[in-house]
Amino acid sequence: MPQFQTWEEFSRAAEKLYLADPMKVRVVLKYRHVDGNLCIKVTDDLVCLVYRTDQAQDVKKIEKFHSHLMRLMVAKESRNVTMETE
Repeated sequence: MPQFQTWEEFSRAAEKLYLADPMKVRVVLKYRHVDGNLCIKVTDDLVCLVYRTDQAQDVKKIEKFHSHLMRLMVAKESRNVTMETE
């Protein structure tokens, strides 16, 4: 389970993993108040990518990335639904 040290590497690898097979990818966000750590994990059961941070500035990056993935998911779903109805 590779743990990335830089946000840029993680976000590129996670997006690439999602685009390879959107139906198998899961995203998990976990916050531990005791440690003040936020962990984001992206997995497709074969590959597991992890990024951990305790920096407040990274929270905004994670939030932006998570919303980007959600937009990709919604866009894929809406395209599949329109293809099925035509």
